[in-house]
Order: sequence, then C-alpha cells, then structure tokens
Amino acid sequence: MHRYVVVGLILLVIVGCGDSQKRMKDSEMERAAITQKIELAEDAGGLALIVGGDTLTSDEVIHSQAFLGGKITTPVDYFKPMAQAVSLELFKQQAKEPFEQVLIGNISNIVLYQYAKRQAGDRVEESLEQAAQNEYRRFVLSYGGNQAEADEALKARGLDRKRYLEGVKREILIQSYVTSKLPTDNRPITHRELLDGYDEMKDQQFARVARIRFRLIDIQPDKMEATDPNQRQQLAEERAAQLLARMKSGEDFSALAKEYSNGPMKGFGGLWRPMQPTSLRAPYDVLAAETEKMKQGEIAGPIIAEGHVFIMKLEEKQDAGYEPFETVQEQVREYIIEKRRIKAREPLYDRIKQQAKLGQTDEFMDFCLEKIYRTSRQQETQPSRDTEGQNVNK
Repeated sequence: MHRYVVVGLILLVIVGCGDSQKRMKDSEMERAAITQKIELAEDAGGLALIVGGDTLTSDEVIHSQAFLGGKITTPVDYFKPMAQAVSLELFKQQAKEPFEQVLIGNISNIVLYQYAKRQAGDRVEESLEQAAQNEYRRFVLSYGGNQAEADEALKARGLDRKRYLEGVKREILIQSYVTSKLPTDNRPITHRELLDGYDEMKDQQFARVARIRFRLIDIQPDKMEATDPNQRQQLAEERAAQLLARMKSGEDFSALAKEYSNGPMKGFGGLWRPMQPTSLRAPYDVLAAETEKMKQGEIAGPIIAEGHVFIMKLEEKQDAGYEPFETVQEQVREYIIEKRRIKAREPLYDRIKQQAKLGQTDEFMDFCLEKIYRTSRQQETQPSRDTEGQNVNK
C-alpha cells in the first residue's frame, strides 16, 4: 500500500465519519504543548532531550529535514559552509536563531505525534507498520537493493532500522493529524503562485553552474625525442596533426590518448572529471576558452599553450543558468505547501517555544551546534578523492 494512501486511511480513523471539518482549537494546542515536560538527559551520543517520555537525540535533530534558507535540507548540510568559515563562538551566535526553529519543529513533531497517537489509539498501528516497512524497502532500493549499504547510510545519520521505522510512522501520523485538525490553507495553488515560488527558490535551488567534461591528449614538447632540442615544439605539433588525421579516419580518441598523451589522465583515455570552466588554471585555462566555441562531441586542436600541444574532445557541456520552471514545478508546489503547513503550525510552535524556554534546551542546542561545527570542520580537512592528475585544475 502506498504511503499516501495510508495517510488517507488514517485520516478516516482520526477524524471519523462526518467530522472532517473539526479543527484543533487553540485550547487543545495549548494543552498539547504545555503538558509535555522537556528535560535534558545523558545519551550515548552526548546529550538528548526527553519530551513527554520520548527521547530526542542530537543526531536526530541535526539530520532532520527542515525548512532552512528557503529550501528543505538538514541542519548539518545547511550550516556546513558557515561552520567552515568562522570560529566556533561566532558560528554559535549566527546559527542559534535558525537552529532554534529546527529544534522547536522537532519538539513540536513529538508533541503532535503523542497527541495524535492518543486520539487514534491502536486502530492505526497495523497500517502504520506496513507503510513504514514499505518506505524502508523503497529506501533500500535507492541504494540498489543493498540492505547493508542502506543501513550504513542510516548509521551515518545516527539511526538504526528501528529508529528509522519509528520516524516514518511518526511522520505519517503527524501528517494525517495536521491535515485533519490544524487550520490549513486549502486554496488551489495558482500558476501565478507557482511562478512566484520559483522566483523565490531559483537562486538557491535551481541555479545551474557552467560545467564541462572533456577528453584530452596532452602532447608535451619537452618529452619528445629529438636530436635537436629546438625541434621538439615542431615535432609535437606534427604529432598532433597526425593524430587529428587518424581521428578523422575513424580511430578512437580514447585509445590514441592512452598511447600518445603525456598528460596525467592518460591511463583513463584522457577523460577529465566534470568541472566548472573557471576552475581550470594555466596552462589548461586555454581549454575553457576553446569549449565556448564547441558543441558536445566536437574535437578541437591543435591548441597551443606554453609547454603543451592539446587535442580536446568535448564530452559534456552545460551552460550557466537555471533549471526550467517546467522541470521543477512539482518541487515548487511542495515548497508552497510546506510554507502553508508551517504557517498553520505557528500557534503551536509559539506555545511549545515558551514551554521549551522553561526546560533545558539551551544546553542541548549548544551541544548540537558544537557537533555540527566539529563534523563540518572534519569534512573540510579530509583529503580530496580527486586523482593526483586531476588536481592540476584546482
């Protein structure tokens, strides 16, 4: 059974026949929020929060899906550039307010889940379990059906399979309950709203950088065998002309690169990784200028640079710009729906925020931010996976 079909069935259980218009009153939201005690606790990963008896770990918070900077992402990904650019104290100052909203959102989800579960009772447990198992199977398929690899990915998020399944069940039940109880804006999304949402999102989410990928035969005159050193440049250019003629006759560029190139990617048939043209440094920067005049699949040469004679085949080319509106329309629709959901939850968030201030959330937030900072700095110092040969363009 599809996950969203399950949501619809659970709605029927929670709301009941003929009661679909009933909404969660302010008094109910306040009672749901203020009756949940929030306490700090020791955890295997350091610190955790106990919310109404449920444990919220630091890993769950920093890897949770959140609405940050106009897009849905995780705190650990969103704050990474900031953490790599400033000191720990400055990072905490700058990240505290947006991260507090993430934490309140996580606490709100626990409160809503507990409240929704009390309302639904045991009637939905079987449907929730089945939906969660289906979602886990889809998750494993996203890793090529390799269950061990999928479980390792969960471990990197601080989760095991059991906690993942519980999280899916929580998400489904919350979605059902919010849909049935909280006042939401159910107006149809107009084309004008979609276009406005696209404009809001495009710089951060749909920007497309210029990118190229090419094969290169790099003939270096100083490696040419010649009785007269002054003839090496001429010999290099003559070899390039010969190779170009052989390509026109149908010989394979990759095979010729493996045999005749002096460049670092010789063993890979001259194939370089995808890159932005502006990342190429001298003497390879001449290649970037050449690709502006080329189409995908074309061969150019000989291209003369200091100490090199190049023959290049353009494998891929992407111009700078934005993803077309038509291809991202569904993402924009989800963005607008998420904004409406957040607005609907604002009264509940405000009440929970006040309750959280009475708890011990400041120390927990501080711990989470330090964890994000350490993780981000470790990633920054890890050696690049690029091959030695490809580092020449950095």
